[in-house]
Amino acid sequence: MKLQIYQILHVASMVVLTAFTFMAFANPDPKGKKKTMMITGMMSLLMLIGGFGMLAVLKYGFPAWVFLKIVCWLGLSGMAGMAYRKPEKMGTWKFMSLAFLLVAILTVYLKSSFE
Repeated sequence: MKLQIYQILHVASMVVLTAFTFMAFANPDPKGKKKTMMITGMMSLLMLIGGFGMLAVLKYGFPAWVFLKIVCWLGLSGMAGMAYRKPEKMGTWKFMSLAFLLVAILTVYLKSSFE
């Protein structure tokens, strides 16, 4: 597939994953848990497919900065579940989610520093 398809898939799924994660933070009502967890899970998978698709098309191999992106992806993927599991620590989850997002975005622009 073309690079642009993987880029759109990766960024769009990241936006939706982030939106539903923060929606879970805003309203951790157990009634919406199943729907939120399904959507965040699907978006997490699409984000992974888009990211590794881009790596394959660009023939980057597996550089060091990819490990950092995977840690951020895993962390962000688990945050919606943490909102439902431990809502009393919501401030911590929000801060961690923002940190994962910021590090992942900075890695895109500073990846040459990691090589």
